[in-house]
Amino acid sequence: MHVDKTTLHDLSIFHHDEEQSVFHHLNFTQSNGGREHLRSILHKPLNSIKAIKDVQLTITQLMAVEDHWPYNITNGTVMVVEKFYDTPLESFPHGSSFIESWFYKIMNGPDYSLTKYSVEHFIGFFKGLEQISILLSQPKSIMLQTYLARVDMLLKNHNIQEMLRFEKDKKLSPEEVLRFGRFLKNHFDQKTIELIDIYSKLDAYLSLAIACKKYNFNFPDFEETDMPFFEAENLFHVQLTTPVSYNVCLNNEKNFLFLTGANMGGKSTFIKAMGIGVYLAHLGMGVPATKMRLSFFDGILSNIQVVDNIVKGESFFYNEVQRIKSTVEKISDGKKWLILIDELFKGTNQQDAVKCSITVIEGLRKMNNALFVLSTHLYEIGEALKQHKNIQFQYFETSIIDDQLVFSYQLKEGISNDRLGYLILKKEGVVDMLNKL
Repeated sequence: MHVDKTTLHDLSIFHHDEEQSVFHHLNFTQSNGGREHLRSILHKPLNSIKAIKDVQLTITQLMAVEDHWPYNITNGTVMVVEKFYDTPLESFPHGSSFIESWFYKIMNGPDYSLTKYSVEHFIGFFKGLEQISILLSQPKSIMLQTYLARVDMLLKNHNIQEMLRFEKDKKLSPEEVLRFGRFLKNHFDQKTIELIDIYSKLDAYLSLAIACKKYNFNFPDFEETDMPFFEAENLFHVQLTTPVSYNVCLNNEKNFLFLTGANMGGKSTFIKAMGIGVYLAHLGMGVPATKMRLSFFDGILSNIQVVDNIVKGESFFYNEVQRIKSTVEKISDGKKWLILIDELFKGTNQQDAVKCSITVIEGLRKMNNALFVLSTHLYEIGEALKQHKNIQFQYFETSIIDDQLVFSYQLKEGISNDRLGYLILKKEGVVDMLNKL
């Protein structure tokens, strides 16, 4: 599925302030490698329903065993194992006899100590992988079958098997330190790197499993269809502590949602909730909804946080136009797209914005290979669009109680007629401040 950098930024999948990102919200990894693999997973939506279903099976099985996961492989353990290969050591003797081992220990004390310390962590790492292999002994996904088959094969090495049998409370003899150290350093380096990579991937997918359980996500149902569609019950925004949920339905007959409502009423949150939900679904992840059905989308494009570019001399409005132009070019390929547009044409005067908005909407609504969600503060253009049967109209209601704004954040059928800009200006004391100047 195609998703560009602008859309990733608009949906806050990643963010320069990481705590505001979806990535941060889903990150429960135990290792640096797991964290980087999680980042890679979130960067690459899957390219088929088959691949999505396999990841769903992977996460489902990890959710089932998460409470019994062996956490004895710490980030520190992995770092010690990796550091062992990066540290120059005095060459080990060819043999591991009592005399050779003691001589090496006496003559190369620091190297011996580091080797002993590293071997102890290697043993812990291998034992942890063995426990994971036992815990997932009946892998249900192709992904887990592939990972565990490779782990089992690598752990069958007779030297590794001897290390796995090593008792936790038993001290390593100098002979064992040198024999294991020499084997690991000289003969098992690439295989160790491979095992770390597999563990890191499992750590990343376990993180997604933990997130699914913690946030009560559910797995969506994908259907093979020629035309795009999206249905969700109780969809919510993943990053809100107390979110309001929405029911949404877009299909070939009603593929364009015209969304209105006052500023701060919930339009942007809704649009992002839908985009994030579809994006997570295409990762094979559970989604923030009690139920979701959708087609496989070939891409998501958003137009939410357009900015000007002073260096290039490009205005806000110019960049809005360029984003719309790029969107039309991309979705003209006949593939299935989800298009999210928040507050179209904020960068020009109202009369111009009305004319531009009607032109764009009249054009986009003809494209039945895409679903559109478009919010606008230009309520007056809604009436002219009611003649088109494929456009549905919803709005976020805002009430005024005791001169205070009350936002329900609930979607309602129709077009908003709220005009609350002056009230907000007055409520925030700006009117009084200006009057006193």
